[in-house]
Amino acid sequence: MNMPFNPQRAGDREPFAAFVCDDATLEMMRPVTVELGWAPEKVMRGSPRDAVQTLAVSASPSILFVDLSDSSDPLSDIHALAEVCEPGTVVITAGQLNDVRLYRALLASSVQDYLLKPIHPELLREAFLNAQANLYGADMREVQSGRPHCAVAVIGTRGGVGATSIATSLAWLISNQGQTTALLDLDVHFGTGALSLDLEPGRGLTDAIENPSRIDGLFIERAMVRASERLAVLSAEAPIHAPMMGDGAVFYQLQEEMRHAFDCTVVDLPRQMLVHHPHLIADVQVAVLVTELTLASARDAIRILSWLKTNAPETRVLIVANKVPSAAMLEISRKDFEGSIEQKLDLVLPFEPRIAAQAAKLGKPIANVAKGHRGLAGLADLARRIIAIGEASDAGDAAPAKPIAGASLLGRLGGLKALLAPSRT
Repeated sequence: MNMPFNPQRAGDREPFAAFVCDDATLEMMRPVTVELGWAPEKVMRGSPRDAVQTLAVSASPSILFVDLSDSSDPLSDIHALAEVCEPGTVVITAGQLNDVRLYRALLASSVQDYLLKPIHPELLREAFLNAQANLYGADMREVQSGRPHCAVAVIGTRGGVGATSIATSLAWLISNQGQTTALLDLDVHFGTGALSLDLEPGRGLTDAIENPSRIDGLFIERAMVRASERLAVLSAEAPIHAPMMGDGAVFYQLQEEMRHAFDCTVVDLPRQMLVHHPHLIADVQVAVLVTELTLASARDAIRILSWLKTNAPETRVLIVANKVPSAAMLEISRKDFEGSIEQKLDLVLPFEPRIAAQAAKLGKPIANVAKGHRGLAGLADLARRIIAIGEASDAGDAAPAKPIAGASLLGRLGGLKALLAPSRT
């Protein structure tokens, strides 16, 4: 029933029809259908069997709502309905049985959604809007599939190294290069992506986690908070008494939808999410690893680089040293740090607490506040480099990821500890 939509066939079909089992649902549904431009008389009293009998002798509508409340065998009725529905019909069902097994079985039968009665008008409206997006989504994606997309993951070696600040600045800079950009903050409980841009995070990311079946192009359009014409943010401040459950598939699904809707996606990816859900970096062209020049960050940079080499060998890794103090205050010199991770730093950003404080007060990215600042000008170069890597990757000639060669992980960690040994004796 949910086969790809054929616009030529749709010209001879009604846009909508509904078969409901009770007057209360009928009266609630009709105003919603009028609001969406559909004829209220298309909401009819009837069971699934009535729907099958009607559609057996007439063209099925583009969107069909069927109430399963009076059905003794909902799955059998849905299968009978599938026999008379034309390809491309989007089917939404409702019922009184709160059973996750039934819900999953209905989705497996190509039903788009199952709403639990009594139905709230807003949930019904959202289900219909999602159905409309599903009808036209395939055509839109075919048009957009040839557009290059750049996916960037920003990962901090440790908390407090400034990964979110770098992610926010890169998203802002890339959007200023004319690319529509999505910033996805995956720190669900304590993320500051929206806060860094002086925005309320909204409930978009939380709703996606609670209702992953609703994620589609229309959901992305409605859930994301606009920071500018070309920059949108999806962030959350989920209650800390509600731990995040699941296998991370919802976040991968969000990335996929953003790929269709934006030129570039910047993901603020906490390191624990990286480890627990390695599939999140499967299609990422560029990983920006943000670190400090400290012993702890060097240790974790070695571990994350080794992890990326194993789990994302095609991803280009760029290493940014952030909040770097004067040479006299360094815990590890740049030379020793690069020697321990066996890789050159791509960018070194100085510690500028005054600019960071001003950016936080104004609710602007550091890259915006630091315009003209010589030490932070490298952020703009990094953004341009990321765009170039993304374009090269889509063209099939991206430069390979830098190899992480040399000694074993344990050997490198051992060498790292030796760096500070003289100072501790």
